[in-house]
Amino acid sequence: MVNQTKIDALNDRLSELDSVVVAFSGGVDSTLLLAMSVEALGPERVLAVTANSPTLPESEFGETQALTRELGVEHKIVDTKELDDPRFASNPRNRCYYCKRELFDRLWQVAEGEGFQHVVYGATAADLGDHRPGMQAAEEAGAIAPLLEAGLTKEEVRELSRELGLPTWDKPAMACLASRFPYGDAITQDSLLQVEKAEHLLRNELDFRQVRVRHHGTIARIEIEPAEFGRLLQESTRKRVVFEFKGLGFVHIALDLLGFRSGSMNEVVSLSEST
Repeated sequence: MVNQTKIDALNDRLSELDSVVVAFSGGVDSTLLLAMSVEALGPERVLAVTANSPTLPESEFGETQALTRELGVEHKIVDTKELDDPRFASNPRNRCYYCKRELFDRLWQVAEGEGFQHVVYGATAADLGDHRPGMQAAEEAGAIAPLLEAGLTKEEVRELSRELGLPTWDKPAMACLASRFPYGDAITQDSLLQVEKAEHLLRNELDFRQVRVRHHGTIARIEIEPAEFGRLLQESTRKRVVFEFKGLGFVHIALDLLGFRSGSMNEVVSLSEST
């Protein structure tokens, strides 16, 4: 059970904000933040805003619409153009900074245009221990992270979501599709679509729960939970994955024996910083 002190701190912080635009991706964290904002402020003082971005899978985009309807909150879509910014598309280590700066600029435009006082986003205590240049952009933009301020961990976010009956409580961890590319490899619309279709096959058609397809040019590196390795390597499944991935333009298809881990592309950052 989540520490009641943290829940009270979250409610108190949200109640202080008067009205909020919630950066809403449909993931576990932003869904809890949206639900708690509605509870603290009422739906009329909450606006969910989702970026229509090539880095967000189409299936995730559809889920945001269903979730906002379920929570009874107004939902707006904004177009973001991060691929038009070479500082993002060239995929430097601080790529997320430029993406989030674009996002929060658009969120503030909506907030100011619609008369909302604050912009909030779903960072948690778990986001403090990784390479997160996007959080710098959020802080510079004056966005607020109420879950983080309340000290909620990822596990507590899931538990509180379960207690509230939110359908996302056990949703697999997601990240924008740009995170599938090694730093320095250019990100294009076509390569994002390759990743999206490859992951759709594994997740939605073959029912692998936690999936990443890391894009290394002509090589696709599959990350799934080690417990599911055997199922992927069954002859019929393996052949289908090879056939479908080659149809997407991949020449070599590899299974990462370390299995799924969030932020694996940041391992090279940690390695370079330690040497």
